[in-house]
This record gives sequence, structure tokens and C-alpha cells, in this order.
Amino acid sequence: MMNNASAAAPQVYGSDQNLVAMVPRINIHAFCDNQQSAETMQMAAGDRRMAKAHTTIQLGGIMAAVQVYQSQATPNVLLVESHGSRDVILSELAELAQVCQPDSKVIVIGHLNDVVLYRELIRQGVSEYLVAPLHQIQIIETIAGLFQNPKAAPLGKVLAFVGAKGGVGSSTIAHNAAWLMSKRYATETVITDLDLAFGTAGLNFNQDVSNGIIDALGQPDRLDATLIERLLTKLGDKLSLLSGPGGVDREISIEAHAIETILHAMRGSVPCIVVDVPNMWAPWIKYTLMHADQVVITATPELASLRNTKNLIDMLKAARPNDPPPKLILNQVGVPKRPEIPAADFGKAVGVDVSCIIPYDAQTFGTAQSNGQMLLEVSPKSKAAEALTGFVQILAGTDKPAKKAGRMSLPLLDKLSMLRKK
Repeated sequence: MMNNASAAAPQVYGSDQNLVAMVPRINIHAFCDNQQSAETMQMAAGDRRMAKAHTTIQLGGIMAAVQVYQSQATPNVLLVESHGSRDVILSELAELAQVCQPDSKVIVIGHLNDVVLYRELIRQGVSEYLVAPLHQIQIIETIAGLFQNPKAAPLGKVLAFVGAKGGVGSSTIAHNAAWLMSKRYATETVITDLDLAFGTAGLNFNQDVSNGIIDALGQPDRLDATLIERLLTKLGDKLSLLSGPGGVDREISIEAHAIETILHAMRGSVPCIVVDVPNMWAPWIKYTLMHADQVVITATPELASLRNTKNLIDMLKAARPNDPPPKLILNQVGVPKRPEIPAADFGKAVGVDVSCIIPYDAQTFGTAQSNGQMLLEVSPKSKAAEALTGFVQILAGTDKPAKKAGRMSLPLLDKLSMLRKK
């Protein structure tokens, strides 16, 4: 009980902009003294960020914990709840201290908004004091924060782009969005193209790419900042690509563990990771979508896309109750003589509003792809470019483009080099 923590600032839990770290592989025991807190703790335990942790929840409060740990060791994290007064809580915790291992981190949940109590608990070595009622994300964030290095860089955001079906333009939109994030908002961004056989990231940027993604997937246990630096293809001052050359000359088996390792390694050093997810279904694809900070689904306004989009959204909403719903892009809207589902009807049918409507523009998209350029390089005033710019503004969470400063921030590869030397 020797780890001190400072009071957390109020936050809006469940917001698009809150990034909460994954909880490591630890044991967590919670002793709640009412059913409501137990249910909230149960919802937290089922969250994707707690997938590695082993969580046990029971009723009884602090004194129940005292009884249990007279005959067994305390876990990595112990949460105890009390409705008692300041003196009662301090008295019960004194008994808990007699059976608690020094390296266990203790979080106290109380019902008193008492600064004096908070300060006394922290002085005694309690890791954190939370005032009920709690939100499940608040619990996860508090636990994850106990194992984070306070000097570490902020977490990078993983944006997973997936098409409702083949040919809807998800990859093109993902690449343009990443380019805009790096250019307009000066955000270090890495595109991760997971389509090993037919990926188009190299073609869209007119780059010859190495076997970067294939090498990373083949040796996930060795993945660190040094290896990432070697495998990336530089596309600009703040844009890099982790991809493969494409081809069907060999079969490659992808494991969810490898995807997890790659994304975790990049989140620690890259502010924005755009993942281009191929239109297929496999355990590792489901893992990628389930664990992204934001999922972007691209669809076209016709029936097959609507069906597939609804299936994806229903699955993600059920599996990610504490995350924002997927963003929905309707692409290729207004194809001549093609019957289409209106955007409002499409959004109503799948259960989310359409975030972006990109009009059909064969000339602009075709020219950009033929030249290995992005939409804003080819036709910055086109309706498609304007729509995509507005959508990236939503993803960035700001309406202010980055200012050109006299001193530029370090490029991604330089930053990774610094991490390697530490």
C-alpha cells in the first residue's frame, strides 16, 4: 500500500477524446458494499481494456476483505468500498493494513466527498480514493493509471478503417485521412496496411515499400521502437507507412497476438495510428476492430452495404459498450442512374448517424490514384476533398489546423530513435 496518487480532474467518461490505457495482466479483487457498485465493477471487468486482467468481485466491503486475506495473499490491485464515516473508514483500513502485502495497490471507494479524508488516505499509502457512484471507465482508468509511467508520452490513438464490403473506397479514405492528419494538424501518423496480399497504400503514395508489416507480424515478441523504426517507410515529415509490397506468392497466417503487439508498441510513441483493415473476416480482424479507439466504417448507399454495416455496428456496440459508436462514411454518393438509399434512411436503419457523405467523383479519385497523390493535392476545392477535410476535423477533435512554428517538432523516426537510446 505504498503507491501514492494525486486527485484526478473531472472528466466526461465515454467521450471520444478520452484515451484509456489497457490494464496489464494482473489480479484485481473488488469488495463492494452495495449491489450498484458491484454491477458497475462487473461492467468494467467486461470492458476490452480489462481483457488481460483477472477480476474477482464480491460483496462485504472492507471487513470482508480483512477476513479473506487473513488466509491468502492480497492481489496486485484491491478495491474496497465503504459507506462509513471518515473515522469508520480509517479504522477499517487500519485492520486491512495488518493483512495487506506492501506491494498491493489499494483503491478505496467511499461515499464522502471529503478532502481531509482523501489526504489522510493518500498519506497512509492508499493509491487512490474514489467517490461513488462511479462510471466503469473511471474505474478502468484509475487501475490502468497505477501501472503507467508518469513521464511516458500520451497514448496514441488507433483509428481502424474498414469497408462494409469490397470496393467501397475504405483504403483510399483511410490513406487520405492519415495524410490530412499529418499535414493539416501536424500530427505524427503511421498508416498500418493489414491487407498483405492486395494492399494499396504503397500504390496510393507512389512508394516502393518493403516487407515491413510482414516482418513485424513474423516476430512480434521482438517488436520495439528500434524494430518499428527500421520497418517504417517514410512518406513525409510526419507520415510513415507500415506495409508490405503486396502479392499472392506466399501464405501468411496472422495471429491476434501479433496485431496486439504491433498496435501496443506504436501507441507508446505515435500519436495517431491509422489501420487499414481489409474487407474480410477472421479472428485477428475482429480483434483489431474491437480494440481500436475509433472504428470508421465506409459504405456505399446500397442494400448489401447497409446489411453489412448494420451487422458490424450491432456487433461493435454490443462488444464495446464504453466506447463511442463507429463513425459512418457514405462514399460514392450520386452515381448516375444508380438507385441509392438516402443517407438519413441509411443511418436510421443501421443505428448511427452518417458522419460524412462523399459524392461520386470519378475524375478526382481516378487522377489521384493514377498519380499516387491525395485528393487535396489533386483538387483541394472539390466537394469530395471538402467532405473528407470536415470528417478528419471530427477525428482530430479540433477545428484549428496546426500553426506553422519556427521550430518544428521531431519527426517520427527521430522520436523513435530517442526512445531507443533511453
